[in-house]
Amino acid sequence: MKLLYNLGILFYYALVYMASFFNDKAKKFVEGRKNVFSFLKERIVFNDKFIWMHVSSLGEFEQGRPIIEAIKKEHPEYKIILTFFSPSGYEVRKNYDGAEIVCYLPMDTSWNAKKFIRIVNPSIAIFIKYEFWGNYLAELKKHDVPTYIVSAIFRKEQVFFKSYGGWYRNFLYNFEHLFVQDANSKNLLESIGIKNVSVVGDTRFDRVLAIAKASKELPIVSAFKGDKNVLVAGSSWPKDEAFMLPYFNERQNMKLIIAPHEIHESHLEEIISKLNRPYVRYSKTTPEEAAKADCLIIDCFGLLSSIYRYGEVAYVGGGFGVGIHNILEAAVYGMPVVFGPNYHKFREAVEMVKVGGAFPIQDGNDFGKLMDDLMNTESDSFKRASAEARQFVSDNCGATEAVLAALFGER
Repeated sequence: MKLLYNLGILFYYALVYMASFFNDKAKKFVEGRKNVFSFLKERIVFNDKFIWMHVSSLGEFEQGRPIIEAIKKEHPEYKIILTFFSPSGYEVRKNYDGAEIVCYLPMDTSWNAKKFIRIVNPSIAIFIKYEFWGNYLAELKKHDVPTYIVSAIFRKEQVFFKSYGGWYRNFLYNFEHLFVQDANSKNLLESIGIKNVSVVGDTRFDRVLAIAKASKELPIVSAFKGDKNVLVAGSSWPKDEAFMLPYFNERQNMKLIIAPHEIHESHLEEIISKLNRPYVRYSKTTPEEAAKADCLIIDCFGLLSSIYRYGEVAYVGGGFGVGIHNILEAAVYGMPVVFGPNYHKFREAVEMVKVGGAFPIQDGNDFGKLMDDLMNTESDSFKRASAEARQFVSDNCGATEAVLAALFGER
């Protein structure tokens, strides 16, 4: 099985390498790994105490970030090396100043794992959510490096819990401790004999709470809102906009802030073509102009988490595609959250629906009925949903503190 695993790693890399000749993301994946070891040797000084955190991409980075920032604050004697698997994470956060070193993780071959661990010599290793790399985990265990996985979720469909998954279960025995998001994950792990498990939740809750506390004052958005109720549509896709924009056009008593997932010019023009009410684009307006508009189009990145604070209700896109985007950035402000039907893989969405802070829809008709109710901020439905959303985030904070206590409390 080990041979098949290693061959699979090499085969995957070969496929990406071939794709790199005509695919930009694949090219970055390959090119970014070419000089990692020399890059590390230039930057690591003997006797530096490093904590190594590995994440797959941007979403996992956001889960790991609260831990990095807490370590830097409470244990400044450690330096951080942050590795990414995917270009979509690395390219966005390669200049993240919370880590001394940010780079790609070399492919999980036995030779790469040995060389990486020898150069970095980490004091602690932390993997986020779904990252299970057999050769790296075995090498860390061999060198007695305490290794943890944080914000993990396990499902019975995973190979670890199959009758033929014995070799893969060995990956899990290499962890000093596993911090999981829910009781189901703990029960599954205990069913295969893994007892060093704690249910601490998801560190993203700590992250969104920190973001909310440090949210920016945005004069353009503030002027746009005025005294009107605002629907904030975050990370919207064309399938979301197909029913959302006609609804907005017919409701004169509300305003709309729309932050599309893709902000290339053709998509922005498509949105504008469907509007029959006054609009402005964020990058091309002033507070005075924005105050007179009914729709504010966010045509730049990095503002959405601060923009949610100006709305009453949030619609989060992606639910009519592969899955919804981040709903916690809105819920932290006590906003009822609406999204499409593809949300069941996201624990926070499932739980928020259960408590009444979030609402899935199947089509535009569902959207219209629900919004007519929720956009009335005097209604019991709005008040109840708002309170539940805020309480849900509050109840689920604290994972970062629990993880740090385990990492350093008894060391």
